[in-house]
Amino acid sequence: MMDNRGAVRERVRPVSILVEKADALVRVIAQPSFVQLVTRIALAVPFWRSGILKWSGFLQLNDTAVYLFSDEFKLHLPGGPYSFPMPADFAFLSGCGEIIFPVLLVLGFATRFAALGLLVMTLIVELTVPDGWPVHITWAAMALSIMAWGPGKLSLDAGLKYVFGTREISK
Repeated sequence: MMDNRGAVRERVRPVSILVEKADALVRVIAQPSFVQLVTRIALAVPFWRSGILKWSGFLQLNDTAVYLFSDEFKLHLPGGPYSFPMPADFAFLSGCGEIIFPVLLVLGFATRFAALGLLVMTLIVELTVPDGWPVHITWAAMALSIMAWGPGKLSLDAGLKYVFGTREISK
């Protein structure tokens, strides 16, 4: 009986070693700071792309952005859908947020605040386009993970904390 167990262990051992090597490789590739950087960029891209389409000059919204918030976009709330209140103001704030928050995320500056801003925007987008929830839940998950675990070592936030001695670089 003992000989059978030993034989099985010897046959399984190469597989076990292969699994350990694969696990080590995955850990090298998926370093937490690298994953945090990629998550920040992944969340920034769709908002940035939407934001740059709303502007026709410095602090000058294009007509399409205002039109969308005035006539096309509706808030899908109980008893609704409802038109956006102050559509020009919503278009302006949306356009600003879609430019400023992604820049902050990519730089890793005021990162948790920027992620919170994009989470709020995601919730508003979900109320506007409820059928888009599979994408919106992904954005929300990325924003929440950034808010929970921070920007990582590859960020201005971490660099400033290190330079000013307020906290050691971690994660």
